[in-house]
Amino acid sequence: MELLQETMDYRERFVNFLKSFQDKNGAFKYRDAIAQMASSGKTSLVIDFDDLISFDSDLAMELKEKPASVLPKANLAISDAMRAENMEYAAKVKEFKARFRRLDEVIPLRALKSSFMGKLIMVEGIITRASVIKQLLKVAVFQCPKCGEKIKMEQTGTVLVMPPQCTNPDCARKGFFRLIPEESTFVDWQMIQLQERPEELPPGQLPRSIECVLQGDIVDVTRPGDRVYVVGILQAKQEFTSKGFRLATFSTGIDANYIEISEKGTEEIQITPEDERAIKELSKDPLLYQKIFSSIAPSIYGYEEIKEAIAYQLVGGVTKIMPDGIKIRGDINILLVGDPGTAKSQLLQYIARVAPRGIYTSGKGSTAAGLTATVIRDKNTNEFFLEAGALVIADKGVACIDEIDKMRPEDRSAIHEAMEQQTISIAKAGIVVQLNARTSILAAANPTFGRYVPQRSISENISELPVTIISRFDLIFVLIDRPEEARDRAMTEHILALHQGVSSGKLPTIDPLLLKKYFYYVRKNANPRLSPGASKKIEDFFLEMRSKGEGADSPVPITMRQLEAVIRLAEARAKLALKEEVTEEDVEPVIKLMKSYLMQVGIDRTTGKVDIDTIMVGRPKSASDKLAALFDLLMAMERENEMGPIKREAFISRAEVEGFNRSFVENALTKWTNEGIIYEAKPGYIKKA
Repeated sequence: MELLQETMDYRERFVNFLKSFQDKNGAFKYRDAIAQMASSGKTSLVIDFDDLISFDSDLAMELKEKPASVLPKANLAISDAMRAENMEYAAKVKEFKARFRRLDEVIPLRALKSSFMGKLIMVEGIITRASVIKQLLKVAVFQCPKCGEKIKMEQTGTVLVMPPQCTNPDCARKGFFRLIPEESTFVDWQMIQLQERPEELPPGQLPRSIECVLQGDIVDVTRPGDRVYVVGILQAKQEFTSKGFRLATFSTGIDANYIEISEKGTEEIQITPEDERAIKELSKDPLLYQKIFSSIAPSIYGYEEIKEAIAYQLVGGVTKIMPDGIKIRGDINILLVGDPGTAKSQLLQYIARVAPRGIYTSGKGSTAAGLTATVIRDKNTNEFFLEAGALVIADKGVACIDEIDKMRPEDRSAIHEAMEQQTISIAKAGIVVQLNARTSILAAANPTFGRYVPQRSISENISELPVTIISRFDLIFVLIDRPEEARDRAMTEHILALHQGVSSGKLPTIDPLLLKKYFYYVRKNANPRLSPGASKKIEDFFLEMRSKGEGADSPVPITMRQLEAVIRLAEARAKLALKEEVTEEDVEPVIKLMKSYLMQVGIDRTTGKVDIDTIMVGRPKSASDKLAALFDLLMAMERENEMGPIKREAFISRAEVEGFNRSFVENALTKWTNEGIIYEAKPGYIKKA
């Protein structure tokens, strides 16, 4: 009798809550929501847990402690309230669902222990895997093959339960009964895997994950890479041996009641009103830029230009979507190329920690699947799942890829799309999907020759990295370890002071936690627009650079990619100060940075002119012209030989007479052979393919 009274009490209390709760404006929040359900055709009602606590805290606590018995009563209460609002719709819908949003506490995946079993909990994490949508049988209708009697049976699990015998007393047959699918009731079903966020991961630990079962209208609302909150009941799942024997150990899973994509980057950074005041105060500081740049990796000496560029990268430009649907990325990609021992890896690891959403990975240990996404087969069901990689998980953050030159070519090619289109396209095993990878990439590479050779082009110095990747970086910095007494003395003093634990005067001027919150706040809230003055300044710079390439034999000094890079960097500088408009003052330092980058890696060493082909094509125009002239000579010699193969040594000798360097000719022949432009017709003879 007490149990009956208790269950009736739950139902009545929920009905009272739905009919009587008023928000701060005095509106009947849930009564209005129930009235709208009928017009929109919805069968579930989302209830804010905070509202339930404020109205009936005991009921809220009982819901958390005994969800298996309380949740069905909440569902029935919605039916009762619907009958009062819309009798016709209530009669049409067989079952309504109460879905609870935002519980009062988030349980970390690492803290899920047996004490939470059977309780309503809220967890947060990244979806790394999602199954295809299936239909789960809820009410099965069986037919007796002997008398034709139809038998209804509720199904509570994932294993089909058949009736023990025919319900017709005249038949009472036992054995097999035929399922009638068209008369049975099904519900949409999906399995997802939730993994703890990278920023929550303790050092040296593998990320924990848990499977969540979604049913009804919450299936297919998320995809791999999304950061979500999941509210549900923690359930135990029986484990079996390989031979099918039951074990005494159980694995855990969540029977989801509600899933919500995080609006604020899963609240990984909480911005309090005090923080907001400190951020706005800092943004008005006249020495803001110097303070921010000096607070990035303060234990690493020097590299002022690189730290400035990284500060711009951490906030990014403004992403734009054109009326025709074309998207212009706002994220900034930076490549560091340098000698061993120039603190490239340390800089990348620091940025991965300070970025609001940072991932660090090494090129040698990264595959295409690990960086982008992959389709894998589930060992239990043999079905294909989609699993997100590092670039998808770092969506709206920074992915730091160390030793990018050590990656296998087939793995490196997977990041092409992510760098420009900011998506990852997958078409495998019948799964065709496009995932978001709105990620800034900060990469580091070691020179091919051990140390960087300034006399060679950037593509020759990192020959393992194709120009298609190099050209997608907005800025490239070269770190050369060159002895210089004054600089070496200052660096030595700085490092010795660090090891002694003595302040070297290079301590961060901004607290690291405030700096991280500052970057997060700025990235989220600032969207400056180009002012007419800033646009004119960028236009003048671009046209001035382009005018240097107007001659017939002049190299192209700059392209549209660099123009867009300047715009992104100028927007990022304005964002750093929380400006609403990009001014001329923001453009000037950015142009200086771009010119520095072009003079470092975009210069033709033979002519001394800026030639963007050094970056975009892999060789300057002068080298391309020489190669073209050499190829014309090869064609001329073939025509002289009646289009037959020509002797390799004879071609080299003729080229030397024409003024070509022997090593240049031999390198060109090797390159052409590798690219399939020429082939060895017989030993010692070459011919155009």
